[in-house]
Amino acid sequence: MQAEPTVLAPTASLAVRRAQQGDVAAFEQLYRENLGRVYALCLRLSGDAGRAEELTQDVFVRAWEKIGSFQGKSAFSTWLHRLAVNVVLGERRSEKVRVGKVLVTDDLEAYESPSRPHDPGIGIDLERAIAALPAGARAVLILHDVEGYKHEEIAEMQGTAVGTCKAQLHRARKLLREMLGR
Repeated sequence: MQAEPTVLAPTASLAVRRAQQGDVAAFEQLYRENLGRVYALCLRLSGDAGRAEELTQDVFVRAWEKIGSFQGKSAFSTWLHRLAVNVVLGERRSEKVRVGKVLVTDDLEAYESPSRPHDPGIGIDLERAIAALPAGARAVLILHDVEGYKHEEIAEMQGTAVGTCKAQLHRARKLLREMLGR
């Protein structure tokens, strides 16, 4: 029995369709369009700029390998975002003994995000506080409060119970309040 050919929704871009056919230039276009968002997500979840660069590369390598499985049921950027989360969480699961590092940077551009507060001072303090959170609590906070995932989705991605996810979010928020003096 042969598999049905992948049919993309009309909203799927020409670049995605061309990349699925092996067009490297089309994939490079998708890379340029999505690099900032993927890097920002990897940076927030890893808390380390160097590691975020490596993870971003891993995400795009995986995207190139799996672009044929993209069915167009959602936007390409949504599919890529989910892939990035899976790559980062998978890396963290494979290196459970790795100690999270605190990211301290004055490069505001590193945190490319439309939801960033307008006062740069507040943004820097918040980003540093988030980076200082324990890895599990940081990941849940980012995925839930910044990226909008539901507890059930986060628990499934992390391979934990929903209650654990909720407890980590509560812990992350409490630690943030303490760090920010609120």
